[in-house]
Amino acid sequence: MLRVWFGERPNAVYNTSVYFKNKYEDEWITEDFARKVIMDVDHSEVKDANTIQSPVLGSISPLQLSGGVKALLLMRHYPGKIFNASSCGDNCAKWILVLGESRNFTINLFHIMDFGKGEFEIRILNHRTLVAHNMQEFLDAGIKYLQETS
Repeated sequence: MLRVWFGERPNAVYNTSVYFKNKYEDEWITEDFARKVIMDVDHSEVKDANTIQSPVLGSISPLQLSGGVKALLLMRHYPGKIFNASSCGDNCAKWILVLGESRNFTINLFHIMDFGKGEFEIRILNHRTLVAHNMQEFLDAGIKYLQETS
């Protein structure tokens, strides 16, 4: 299940680009999950483990992927770490939900991410027993806990 902490969280990874640069492995890039995320979020095609074809930048390395893609790949491969998902755009939200369907992991947010109109389950860690099932419940929790942290 996806777990969200609103506001600063000790031991969270805030600089996903630096963390990715030092932790990613070539085989991550050619996995089906990565190929789908890279196409959907960055509109780019994986050619091989070291080459991604971007319609804007041309041929790029995995280190030049967007911060959102890097964060998603880290979430997939390091579910025990807490990553700052505020570095991701809303175009990453559906992929965060996909990851939350298959594993328990935690993100922290400093904004209300748009998880769409569907039903979902997101545990709000600022309140141990609260589970948001839709955007209205998530919005209500986010407003409450983000106001408390500011």
